[in-house]
Amino acid sequence: MVLITLAVSLKPLHPQCTAGGDCAPATRQQVAFLYAALYTMAIGAGGTKPNISTFGADQFDDFDAREREVKASFFNWWLFSSFAGGLVAVLVLVYVQEEVGWGVGYTIPTVGLALSLVLFYVGTPFYRHKPVTRSTAAGPARLIGKVLRAAYANRGCPLTGELHEHDKAWYAAAGKRLLLHTEGNFRCLDKAAIREREACTVTEVEEVKLIAGMIVVWLVTLVPCTIWAQVNTLFVKQGTTLDRSVGGVRIPAASLGSFVTISMLVSIPIYDRVLVPLARRRTGNPRGITLLQRLGVGCALQVLVVACAWLVEARRMRVIRERGARGPHDTVPMSVFWMLPQYVLLGVGDVFNSVGILEFFYDQSPEGMRSLGTTFFTSGLGAGNFLNSLLVTLVDRATATRGSWIGDNLNDSHLDYYYAFLLLLTVANMALFVWVAMRYKYKREFLEDSGAMETERETEMVAGGKAKADLPRLPDNTTRDRAYILE
Repeated sequence: MVLITLAVSLKPLHPQCTAGGDCAPATRQQVAFLYAALYTMAIGAGGTKPNISTFGADQFDDFDAREREVKASFFNWWLFSSFAGGLVAVLVLVYVQEEVGWGVGYTIPTVGLALSLVLFYVGTPFYRHKPVTRSTAAGPARLIGKVLRAAYANRGCPLTGELHEHDKAWYAAAGKRLLLHTEGNFRCLDKAAIREREACTVTEVEEVKLIAGMIVVWLVTLVPCTIWAQVNTLFVKQGTTLDRSVGGVRIPAASLGSFVTISMLVSIPIYDRVLVPLARRRTGNPRGITLLQRLGVGCALQVLVVACAWLVEARRMRVIRERGARGPHDTVPMSVFWMLPQYVLLGVGDVFNSVGILEFFYDQSPEGMRSLGTTFFTSGLGAGNFLNSLLVTLVDRATATRGSWIGDNLNDSHLDYYYAFLLLLTVANMALFVWVAMRYKYKREFLEDSGAMETERETEMVAGGKAKADLPRLPDNTTRDRAYILE
């Protein structure tokens, strides 16, 4: 941020413009300095974004009932604060940059970031730090390679008898959590833990199964991330063709994106303080509903968003045909606020999708790989943007000969056809998500609580799940991480 602030504040570091608005081209040195600042910021974000939310969630003690309940709301308020900051940036900082100056506009967040960094370091003595074990430091790639090699080497061995696993004392001394064996998904990996070979433990195999399951869920979340990318692309371009005048003031089409943030900021407290307690009393789940149920609601809302966008675009095309407003600069006599419902629905859906994805990947990550889980979240957002660009390019090329669906002139295109295509895509993805969710195996941990007594940690009820009384009995002096396991 310091480099960016210098780039917009110091005259030698940016092109100079005349009073008439004509600007000199940027020099190589100016471009190089700007890119150096942007890449430095990207490297810093790559270090903080996957880790800071994980670090915050790790401050809660899973063995304390009160802290466990508060932790269930952590990611709701984490995203709330993030989007609140984004809203301030859009409404306040953009105004300061345009009306006061770019230097002042960038100095404000730079100073704020410096103060937050100081505040973070002041709290260092009060943080809970989890020790880094040797297996954690080795990383997931080494673990996956080890299990895959062992499973391939034992491919001809029958799966009979017990699998290789250390005892509770070994895991207690190593500071790790023992994972219980799961049947069904990725059963071929179990051969890596054949007792006679002792190549891998059950816990190592289960950790790889968790990563594989997370990858499958990650793939079915790419379509929702692609739909979210429409906010800053086609939604904005569509809005520029509509009547944007309000009380004599012409509002920017991109400003409608703030309604996504506003609706999300309104919906999160309602979800966390009203809906979750109501669902908790019915299901016994501290989260109210399960992680995948939350994602399922988000996927359903994504379908409604695209359906709404398609209906609005169909009406816009009908008005164009009636009024003959096919010119590239013609304003369609239709209020831009017809697009408001799709923005609001997208914000409400983010309460289930964005927060749900982040929480799911954190919760289901193997112990010691929590940052890997939150990396799934951030990489999904990036992949969604790339997938959106790819879809637009492919559809534009495929339809160019008979009238592009997404041409430069939207008034003479068929954006409604493209939205209909996205609607079919989201419906198909919704069906695929349900299929994946019904077969997903939640993580099961075997924890020793100071050798005292058996306690029950979190209960998760899913469609087709077992009731608590039907679950297999765990050994004494352990905790049950997921009391409802999807079969």
